[in-house]
Parts: sequence; C-alpha cells; structure tokens
Amino acid sequence: MLSMRFVVALFLGLAACGAAAQEGARSLGTSTEIKSCLNCHDDPKVTGVLHTAHSVKGDERTKAGSEGCQSCHGESQAHMTKPAEGQLRAAPEVVFSGAHASPVAQRTQACLGCHEGSARTHWQGSQHASADVTCANCHSSHVVQDPVLTATTQAPVCFTCHAEQRAAVLKPSHHPVTEGQMSCSDCHNPHGSVGPHLLVGNTVNETCYGCHDEKRGPMLWEHPPVQEDCSLCHTPHGSVQASLLKQRTPYLCQNCHESSLHNSQPLSGASLPSGSSPSRMAVLRGCLNCHSQVHGSNHPSGIRFER
Repeated sequence: MLSMRFVVALFLGLAACGAAAQEGARSLGTSTEIKSCLNCHDDPKVTGVLHTAHSVKGDERTKAGSEGCQSCHGESQAHMTKPAEGQLRAAPEVVFSGAHASPVAQRTQACLGCHEGSARTHWQGSQHASADVTCANCHSSHVVQDPVLTATTQAPVCFTCHAEQRAAVLKPSHHPVTEGQMSCSDCHNPHGSVGPHLLVGNTVNETCYGCHDEKRGPMLWEHPPVQEDCSLCHTPHGSVQASLLKQRTPYLCQNCHESSLHNSQPLSGASLPSGSSPSRMAVLRGCLNCHSQVHGSNHPSGIRFER
C-alpha cells in the first residue's frame, strides 16, 4: 500500500510535468498557430508570407517566433474559434483589405508598431496619412517581393492614385521612371517629409541636386532662378519640351527677361545684307544658342552665361 508521503510526491511530480508541458506548448504555440491558420488560409497569396522577412523566426523584430500571424492580425480568438452551426466565422481583429477591413488607424498602427522609425518618422500628419491612406494600400506584405519596393514595379503602384503624374511621364521628355532606371521614391518619401510635396530633401533644389550636383554651385556668375527653385523653369514629371522645360525658348525666358531691349532686336532702319529686317521671333527662337551656361558660369567672361 502506497504511503501518503509517496502519493503527495507523485502528485507534485505530475503537476510539475504538466506545468512543463504547458510551458513547452506555449513555446511551440507559434508553430501550432501558423499551422492552424494555414489549414484554412492555404492560398499562395497568403502562404507567400512564409518566405518573406516577416516570417523569420530567428529575427526578434518580426515577432514571428513568439506571436506568428497574430503579431499583425491581433489575437483574434473569436476568429480562431470554430463558429456554431449556421454561424459565420468572426473576422480577425485586424483586417488589412477587403470589405471587412479594419479602421484606418488600427491598420496603420499594426504596421507602425514595428516600422515607425527611420524613413517613416514623419508619417503622422503627412499628406498620405491625412488622406486616410494605409500601409496596405501601397505595400503587399504577403509576397516575396513587394512591388512598391522595386524600381521597375513601383511606379504603377503610385500611379494607381496619381493619374496626372502617370500621364506626364508618358510625354517625350521625362525622368526614366517608366524605364525602371529610377523610382518615385528617389525624389519623394511617401511616408512623410519636412519638405514640400513629400520630397526627400528639405527643398526642391536640395532634392534635384541629389542627382544634378553639377548645377549646385556656388558659381562665379549665378542665375537667380536656378538658386531659388528648379521648378521655376522645369517640370519634374514630364514635358513636351526638351530637358523637362515648362515652355520652349524664347517664351520661357521672356517670362522674366524683357525682349525689346535685347541687342539682337532690329534697330530702326536696320536691315540684313539681303535687305530684309530680322524677325524678332526668328532671332530669339533659341536663347540657349548663345546663353548655353544658363545654370551658372565660372568663366571670367560668363556674366551673361554665354559659351
């Protein structure tokens, strides 16, 4: 017959084993939960997340090793519980798209919980945030290669909303965005910026100088509009004029420069050797033919930005 002391020891031992088993189950809970989700969500559009950075269990930042799918979609206990017969299964706590999408703030916070720093510091109050754009409107977290993170596929994602810019880049003179040689995010920070138009620089010029540093200066002879704002003469997304100019010369130049006093204008009674007077529009058709250093010059005789 077993002694009372032995029975008590046996009971305590079984309790300890049970606690250890529960702790082990909790440590393996993520694997079980992921498998539970995949029992229903086996579409490749969903399972692709297993091959992304979001599912690297060895990376503590992903929370995949401790929370699994719940790290983004919330605990969702009601969703994981089998519904009563004839009842619809409850939606996850956080749904990122579709008819049952969660409120904008809830979806955004699910992403900012991990991705709030670095380039996303200025998200709060940005133009996109103010327009109720969420991360899932642009990003695809369940695919191996998010289209918006690749130069060759980013522009079509942006053009989904920015139709005016989509039309502009199809004009003859444009930045090589559609060719995949640069992307919208080379100039714009979609997550927010301290500069205008979500530019990556603090000003238009600072952003342009990131690629066009030969125009930066300082130069011996500087053209004031160049130092003020590149967009005074250039349109960034596309133009029918060469070099992304807003207008062709001389019309663009004559927005600031009075043409009547130009020394190429016909004087009273003056004529060409053929006996005809030069036409104002013919003489001034190409200001850049003479003033080729329009962005500035370091030559001692370059006060008029000539060759």
